[in-house]
Amino acid sequence: MKTPTEAKQATESSYTPDNQVVVSLRHLIDMQYKACSFRFASPHMINSLMMGRHRSRMRGRGLNFEELRHYRVGDDIRNMDWKVTNRTRKPHVRVYAEERERQVMVVIDQRASMLFGSKRVMKSVAAAELGALAAWRTLDAGDRIGAVIFSDNHIAEIRPHRSRTQIMRTLSVLQEYNQSLLTGVTPSMAGQPQANNGEQLNHILNKLNALAGHDMQICLFTDLYGADTTTEKLMATLSQHNDVLLGFVYDPLEGELPQGGTMAVSDGGLQLEVNTRDKSLRERYKAFFDQRLDHARKFLRGYGIPVLPFSTHEPVDVQLAQMIEGV
Repeated sequence: MKTPTEAKQATESSYTPDNQVVVSLRHLIDMQYKACSFRFASPHMINSLMMGRHRSRMRGRGLNFEELRHYRVGDDIRNMDWKVTNRTRKPHVRVYAEERERQVMVVIDQRASMLFGSKRVMKSVAAAELGALAAWRTLDAGDRIGAVIFSDNHIAEIRPHRSRTQIMRTLSVLQEYNQSLLTGVTPSMAGQPQANNGEQLNHILNKLNALAGHDMQICLFTDLYGADTTTEKLMATLSQHNDVLLGFVYDPLEGELPQGGTMAVSDGGLQLEVNTRDKSLRERYKAFFDQRLDHARKFLRGYGIPVLPFSTHEPVDVQLAQMIEGV
């Protein structure tokens, strides 16, 4: 029987060079060049990916002038605008919106349900690419980057910090979790095989509610496997004091069945045969997917949570650029 290290090495030798099934560390590092090309200039993208440095709700002395108003008890006398005060005969102060560093938490789903893809890449690879884009963009903006990477059984938590070393650590852990989808075990936690765990999503959201605190940017990249009404409540709670973005990763085959005759479908445990010639079946299948996404959008929109759908059939950076251009 092979040791976990030997199993990992054997699997690595079969990895595809084009990062379709599993992703390499080199590929995640190279995503920095694609991340640097984005410019989030539109004010409508303020709740979007990695908005960069932010004008805070706190007021104080800073570089960005906010407003001129009447003096109030407790205002800093150093901010007094004497010219306006002399002209109006009433004390006025200059108020500034200070610029402050933000913490960004990238949350990346690497469960067994993500190991699916019908054309370009697996959902797990697309989510990993999005996580890398988010991490590099955050560093480029001068903010602190942290991460929560989770499989069906394990969770890797990386506290926010601003450094390239932090990015490399995050990407290394991400590669490990991604490649473990083929080995069946996470190398650093060997001996525990992966299994579909729909409850893990809510467990992660509970954990984020305990970790996040206030004024954090949280970017969650997942296929929403296991999502239910509790998921919606946890997302709503998380968004009360933080900016939350949901990147919904999907494969087009999940939304529309091809007309391929009788097909065998399996979740890794159970298997059944589906007659895709049945038009009503294909219509119900598509309607179920559309309703699922539409429901998530409508609910989360009420809490100011953007839902960005990312298909596995197109490069994620191209899709993101199109979303920004369409704002």
